[in-house]
Amino acid sequence: MNLDNVDLQLLALIQSDDSISTEAMADQVGLSKTPCWRRVQKLEKAGFIKRHVALLDADKLGLGVSVFVQVKTNQHDANWAIEFARIVAEFPEVVEFYRMAGDYDYLLRVLVKDIPSYDKFYKRLISATALTDVTSNFAMEQIKWTTELPLPISKD
Repeated sequence: MNLDNVDLQLLALIQSDDSISTEAMADQVGLSKTPCWRRVQKLEKAGFIKRHVALLDADKLGLGVSVFVQVKTNQHDANWAIEFARIVAEFPEVVEFYRMAGDYDYLLRVLVKDIPSYDKFYKRLISATALTDVTSNFAMEQIKWTTELPLPISKD
């Protein structure tokens, strides 16, 4: 599916505020309500819109400590990687998880209440699987955070 500028504008509106009405979107992109709704449905079916969620405030929920955990392993076979991914997926504290190129094999972003909570997480992680090195970096301040993707919308 090729996206035109109207599709990109709709995606920008939705990712900015998913509660926006079809009527409001239609007004902003210059369509009537029904064609706008059809386009959004088409974008969903094509997989451009993965799901609709509410973004929660981690600080208000007592999850004010963000830790970036770098993991090294000497295990590089496919079965170990699949099992490690399964193990990490079971930790609710892990909100992001990446396989990396470079000095470390994996990067996890972990949200916890405080340092003792992180220590409990860390002990559970290292007891769940064999790791060569685990380095933890604690975020001091969140300067930018967004879920909005940079879309190539033309200004025409």
